Amino acid sequence: MATIRLPNNWTPRPYQLKAWNYLEQGGKHAELIWHRRSGKDEIALHRGAVAAFERPANYWHMLPEYSQARKAIWESTNPHTGKRRIDEAFPHELRARTREQEMAITFVNGSSWQVVGSDNYNSLVGSAPAGIVYSEWALANPSARAYLRPIIAENNGWQIFITTPRGRNHAYTTLKAAEKVPSAFAQKLSVVDTGVLTPERLEEERLAYMAEFGDDYGQAMFEQEYLCSFDAAIMGAYYGSQIREAEQSGRICRVEYDPSKPVHTAWDLGYSDDTSIWFYQVIAGEIHILKYYGANGKTMDDYIDYVKSQGYRYGTHWLPHDARAKTLASGGKSIQEMAWHAFGTSNVRIVPSLSLQDGIQAVRAMLPRAWFDKDLTESGVEALAQYQRLWDDKRKAFMDRPRHDWTSHAADAIRMMAIAWKEEYAEKKQDTEPKFWETQTLEELWKTNPQGQKYRI
Repeated sequence: MATIRLPNNWTPRPYQLKAWNYLEQGGKHAELIWHRRSGKDEIALHRGAVAAFERPANYWHMLPEYSQARKAIWESTNPHTGKRRIDEAFPHELRARTREQEMAITFVNGSSWQVVGSDNYNSLVGSAPAGIVYSEWALANPSARAYLRPIIAENNGWQIFITTPRGRNHAYTTLKAAEKVPSAFAQKLSVVDTGVLTPERLEEERLAYMAEFGDDYGQAMFEQEYLCSFDAAIMGAYYGSQIREAEQSGRICRVEYDPSKPVHTAWDLGYSDDTSIWFYQVIAGEIHILKYYGANGKTMDDYIDYVKSQGYRYGTHWLPHDARAKTLASGGKSIQEMAWHAFGTSNVRIVPSLSLQDGIQAVRAMLPRAWFDKDLTESGVEALAQYQRLWDDKRKAFMDRPRHDWTSHAADAIRMMAIAWKEEYAEKKQDTEPKFWETQTLEELWKTNPQGQKYRI
């Protein structure tokens, strides 16, 4: 039997050595903000192979979405050798079984390695990984890390976060947090730091981005992909400027619950997809957003129990307009019927049907009046800041519809809130707006003056 030395026919590049040595010496937490084409996934794959034979256990390589994982990792080829990257990192001689459909490998020593997605992380918990690579971490669902971190800690495992920036989102936060932890390894490497490209070649790349995506978007893409800039604009973001203004004006802060006012909820519901719920109060014409909750794979009963457990005095629970038909449980009951049973028919309303674009405009109109609790809405606010239009590669322009990813659910739910607020605000304004007698009908005059007092005209 041939002798195979791991890592298999691979040596770290000079700028990769610090990170590789940290991991080889048993490091548990690495944050690698490295530029495009710096070999982030490559170093992670080879570390996964070594770890699998150092300690028999389960290991994951996680992409933001499961649907993209096959092309990005499982079927990815090395342009220099023409071989699949997983075949280079995990030689067939070391495998007991390869499951192509599940994108999973079982090794001869009992370890396993699998490509997974952060969009269904909690359905994978049963396999209890001892090591996780979060690839394209800036684009992943940040809830995955919070959900899986206790499992990694219990297993005395390790985590590697690899990405290029996407604004000052959770990847920026975790990098800065790791920089303060002595046992962690945090590193940001731009193409200037690594010297992978000459200045002339780098300028060609910049011009190519601008030619492909337009001047503004192309420059922003170049800065984040090659210069690792966290300050490059998130092009195509629906609510980026509104969230930035809320942060700068101090409206993302500690928001107290006022027991004298009812708490309303706005829902976006799914079964296989995430379900999102915003909790808010309307006080003096402002929207005080107390909490954001998101989960997936749960039943309607689970969400009802969670809402009831918060201890708020509730007002209206706003459901999406298709809640009349969609079901999350057996028995054939609609979401609306289950909510009626749980909260009372008078406390459950269906959001008026409004086009997606009109709903987005409603959110933009509402956000300047909104205050967010900094701690209890953090993941929801981040989703709103990252919510983007879909890019059309053929037309080289943003489309008039959003990209569907982990940000969509929080954005859809706040759209329900904005439409509901607009509806209630319009009704209240209509009811309370003074109407002078000159513009009233005879019927209105009679209702406001039942004693028949004469008016001088």
